[in-house]
Amino acid sequence: MLAMEPTASKEIATPRPASTVLLVRDSADGMEVFMVVRHHQIDFASGALVFPGGSIDKEDFAIAADHARCGGDHGLDDRARAFRVAAVRETFEECGVLLARPRGSTALVSGARIEEIAKNAVGKTFGELIDAEDLVLALDQLVPFAHWITPTPLPKRFDTHFFIAAAPEDQLAVHDGSESVDSIWINPARALAESKTGKYTIIFATRLNVEMLGRQNDAASAIEAARARKIVTVQPEVLKRDDKGVKLRIPLEADYGGDVFES
Repeated sequence: MLAMEPTASKEIATPRPASTVLLVRDSADGMEVFMVVRHHQIDFASGALVFPGGSIDKEDFAIAADHARCGGDHGLDDRARAFRVAAVRETFEECGVLLARPRGSTALVSGARIEEIAKNAVGKTFGELIDAEDLVLALDQLVPFAHWITPTPLPKRFDTHFFIAAAPEDQLAVHDGSESVDSIWINPARALAESKTGKYTIIFATRLNVEMLGRQNDAASAIEAARARKIVTVQPEVLKRDDKGVKLRIPLEADYGGDVFES
C-alpha cells in the first residue's frame, strides 16, 4: 500500500527532509520495536502503524550547526546532523523518550528526570528546552538504518532517513495523543502478521523496514547489523497501478530481498 494517491498534476513535488526512528528493546517475546498509530486526520499515512518521526524544521538545522548542543556527531556535516537532531526531537515529542545527556555526563537523561523535563517543555521550542535543561543531544545513539525517498507520482513526498536506537531502559515510551492516537511495543513478526489480518495498516516503506528489522533476534544484533550494512537510497519506481494494487521496483542492492514488490 502506498500512503497517498498520485497527483493529477505533472509537476513533481519536492521531497521534504524527514527523520524516523526504530526504537528497539528486548523482551520475553524477543526484540520489540516501538510503533505508533497515526491520527486519522493527519494527511500522511493516516491510521497507519508507523515509527515515530516527522519533517525536519528550521530549528533542527540551527541546533545541528551548534556543536555544543550535539554529542557524538563523528564529523558529520550540518545536514547529516540535522537529520539526527530531528530524529531526537521527534522521538521526544511523539513518544516522550529523550536521547540526550546532561552536559558533562556520559549517561542518558534518567527516567526520573524526564517527567520534569516534559513539564518544562510546555511553551518552549525544542532548542529552548535543551538549553534550559543544559542537555547535549546523544546523536551517537542513532545508527543509520535506511534512506527512502517517496516516488515521484505522489503529491506529498519525503526524503526520509531511518535510524535505529536502543530504547533507554528507564524511560517510558508513550504516544502523544495528537499526531498519534495509540502506541505499541511489538515484535516485527507479529506486526507483519497482524497487518495481514487487517488489525494494523502498514505502508510499503514501513513494511519492508519492519521485515529487515525482523531478520535479527535481539536489539543489539539489529543495531550492529545496521551499523555494518551499506545504506542504499530507495526511491521506488512505480511499474504498474491497477485495481489489484501497485507494483514497485526498488534497488536490489538495498537488500530488502528483491527488487519488485506489490505495495
